[in-house]
Amino acid sequence: MADTTAAGLVEAAAGSAFQLFRDKKFRRLAAIEQLSQEERDRIFNELVVALVVLIMLLLEAPDLHGAGEFRGYLATLNKSIPKAHVDQLRSLGVETNHLQDWEKFIGMRYEEYARDRHNVRAAAMQIESAEKRLDLDGLSKIQMLVPVQAVAIGCHHHICRGETEGRDDLLTLMLRSLFQFYVELRVRLEGGRITPLTRARMAVMRLLRRMGKR
Repeated sequence: MADTTAAGLVEAAAGSAFQLFRDKKFRRLAAIEQLSQEERDRIFNELVVALVVLIMLLLEAPDLHGAGEFRGYLATLNKSIPKAHVDQLRSLGVETNHLQDWEKFIGMRYEEYARDRHNVRAAAMQIESAEKRLDLDGLSKIQMLVPVQAVAIGCHHHICRGETEGRDDLLTLMLRSLFQFYVELRVRLEGGRITPLTRARMAVMRLLRRMGKR
């Protein structure tokens, strides 16, 4: 069952990445039409892996609600995600040597974005506490948003090859897209309970407004 679910999740990730990549605003902000085919492929691959890693980070999120048995299933499902993506590529005719590169790529980005969560959490707490006293609700929203922010910021950095100055609009667009994917998946995993995510969505909107004023 975990393998079947993992296959469906990575397929959804690829579909979401393609939708963002084809978005006219994204293509304009990322200057896609001015890039070589090789560079376009690199950006698309970064988007796909970002969404695959986002699934993995969500599945291991400590604030994801579920009973003990369900937590065990999520752990098994999480381990199945990289293989499911590689299997999907294999079914599309990708050569074996390239599949090994993809395994390394997923592992590398997972380690990077998982590590970046700590800095993202600390920065979010600093911003939030500057506006008001942090309470349990505020901490809960920060914790819930950390995976999305870490992945969006990291992916934005790679897409821009580190040249992120003046490209906040691209980050904002990516954050919106990844957050939508994250919300839809999390609501399913939590059995349709949306109240915490509704509060988190408001926090994201405040963050996007702050970014727009910079």
